[in-house]
Amino acid sequence: MVTRRRVISLGSAAVLFFSAALFAQNAPQQQRKLSDAEKKEVQTIVKVVDDAAAGQAMANDLSLAWLREDLLKAQGNKQYLPFSVSLDPSKVTTGRVSLYWRVVSKDAPAPAPAAAAAADKKDDKKAPAKKDFPYEDLNIIQIPSGQSGPMNISRSFTVAPGKYDVYVVAKEVAPDKAPKNAPAPKVSIIKHSIDVPDLWNGELNTSSVIIAERIDPLPAPLTAAQQAERPYALGTMEIQPAFTNKFTKKSELSTFLLIYNAKTDSGNKPDVTVEYNFYTTQNGAEKFFNKTNPQNLNAQTLPPQFDFAAGHQLQSGQAVPLASFPAGDYRLEIKVTDKLADKTLTRNVEFSISE
Repeated sequence: MVTRRRVISLGSAAVLFFSAALFAQNAPQQQRKLSDAEKKEVQTIVKVVDDAAAGQAMANDLSLAWLREDLLKAQGNKQYLPFSVSLDPSKVTTGRVSLYWRVVSKDAPAPAPAAAAAADKKDDKKAPAKKDFPYEDLNIIQIPSGQSGPMNISRSFTVAPGKYDVYVVAKEVAPDKAPKNAPAPKVSIIKHSIDVPDLWNGELNTSSVIIAERIDPLPAPLTAAQQAERPYALGTMEIQPAFTNKFTKKSELSTFLLIYNAKTDSGNKPDVTVEYNFYTTQNGAEKFFNKTNPQNLNAQTLPPQFDFAAGHQLQSGQAVPLASFPAGDYRLEIKVTDKLADKTLTRNVEFSISE
């Protein structure tokens, strides 16, 4: 990956951005074999999800909660959605939980529940029910010793454009030799609805604007197994997403997005400008506060080898210290202009700052 960085001065603030990053697009996630332990868990968990989909009450013994999802392109004209949930580790008594997630299309008739039966088939069969559901997977997760506060877990799925319900289950993994009178394992299930747009339609578009806790370099792209547990790793960089839009003046606002479907010139280079404008709310009315110098992504600023056809992606971002921002509520307007196509779009991020 080739990454070029520079710092732009903005009064007392500094803005750091990546003018370009070259890395392969997220590959479609492959079906995988389940371990024997996972197959055992699937047989129980699938019934829980099927009951919830049929309208039965959803238990939440482990305080499972949806935190966020993000949207990026994947290969094969699909969309890649990393997502994060949290649970209360103090409520887990067995030391391990099974995390299962199923994506159900709202645009098609619900498939017959076949995952439990599929789990009993030969070991060389692929993961259960992926032929029926757009996406389905399960991991067994060890609860770290001494974990305090909510435990955040990120996973992902890849789907075509459409409307979906995502069911997520966290269930205690019972010990192999549990006593007969042991209490039933605790279980939580939540449902989250998502509308997935088509990022491959040729129109100027962007990924989600990801608010990052930090962005770490990686010595090499992750393996498929590592990527499954660290879905915000993109090529040779890994985003640690923030789970709140509330900051203090000692913080910085770090944003990241990818720009898709920009028109190119005869040298296969785009000509895109990205503007970052900050607005504040005062006395119930919004007022312009500040802005950064525009980012120009074109043949003069991108690496010579930049090429969309090679899977390279156009990237923008900011890391803005908030010390000079008065406490209050803000909106960041990100304006992306494709000069060659004469098209513009905006993305907005609302956040607040306290002392």
